[in-house]
Amino acid sequence: MTLKNVKPSLNKIIKSLAVTQDSREFLLKNTREIIILCSKSIIAVHKGELTIAKNNLKQADALLKKYKKKATGQLRRYLITPEQEFVEAACLIAIVEKKDIPSDTKLAVMPESYVLGLLDCVGELKRRVFDEMRIGNIDEAIRFFEIMEGLYLQLYTFSLYDKVVKEARRKIDVNRILVDDVRSAITEEKRRTELIKALEKLQK
Repeated sequence: MTLKNVKPSLNKIIKSLAVTQDSREFLLKNTREIIILCSKSIIAVHKGELTIAKNNLKQADALLKKYKKKATGQLRRYLITPEQEFVEAACLIAIVEKKDIPSDTKLAVMPESYVLGLLDCVGELKRRVFDEMRIGNIDEAIRFFEIMEGLYLQLYTFSLYDKVVKEARRKIDVNRILVDDVRSAITEEKRRTELIKALEKLQK
């Protein structure tokens, strides 16, 4: 009979898909903790609580390593979002501490996760710029802006790979607006600072 091989083949496929589906649900459920830890890490950075930020990142890293063992083959794509958040937090900490931004190899993440994480980091740097400007630390604000702009310029070409690195083009478009906004704000702040200094000299 022509269908004799179909049923056993389909049964085998069903078992394989069931295992994959269970693994998918497991990863989606359990990697949420990684995302939460990375978010807490970023919040701690902005509060100036670097020790807490690093501890949260360390916990996230340990969980990532644990779940990578389960995420084999096509299941790896379900780690993109948690890895992306991990990259964002790790790079922000490095920048604040005036260290080199870690490589994708150092962070042990997928290329797509690395690119998306760096793109998200640009938005966090905007916040750092305005935080520094708010307390009158224009030099530090400029430092953060230069890194922010440098990241944007290096990541810009990834808009060509939007079909491979999903959401890359949208994030790059958003980052272009962020960079332009921050550049305008810094330029205005520098002019204001120079004007104040000039007025102070006249009063002496």
